[in-house]
Amino acid sequence: MSEEKTYKGLLGSFRYSFGASDSRLYRLYVVVGALLSILLTLFFSLSIVVIIAATLGASESITLVRSLFVLVGLVVVAPIIAPVLLVARRHRKRLGSGTLYDSALALGGFLFIGALYLGLVISVPSELQEPTSGAIGVLIQALYNLPSLLGIVPPLLAVLLLVFLHRRFR
Repeated sequence: MSEEKTYKGLLGSFRYSFGASDSRLYRLYVVVGALLSILLTLFFSLSIVVIIAATLGASESITLVRSLFVLVGLVVVAPIIAPVLLVARRHRKRLGSGTLYDSALALGGFLFIGALYLGLVISVPSELQEPTSGAIGVLIQALYNLPSLLGIVPPLLAVLLLVFLHRRFR
């Protein structure tokens, strides 16, 4: 049996795909994606602890809210990790060579991160919105004026783009 360089689990896939890819854009995404996914996982973990502490002894509907909060955390972090897992799988199974696939998924991952930020700006409650000025301020004010429920649209479109890029370049 030959010794084959591989990875074990989620954490190993970051290191493995970083070393297996020749794309500088993808390597940058691995670093940014790892840091952001760790930060978001920590944020959602601490937030669920605070939610549980604040709602102890509450009704069963609060239990549903806790579960939905965990689900939202998974839905936010999973598309950040997905490009890393897909590229690691591609290199491990030797499904293709070249940096085009790696770069395309890195670009899709960066676009998801930007879309996530855009969605957060759109969904900021009116009492937390800060006054803005300048050219960027006009854009931010226009985003503030959109209905909060539209905040889901940019990340959803970015996930669809990520799926398209995966299928197109594999």
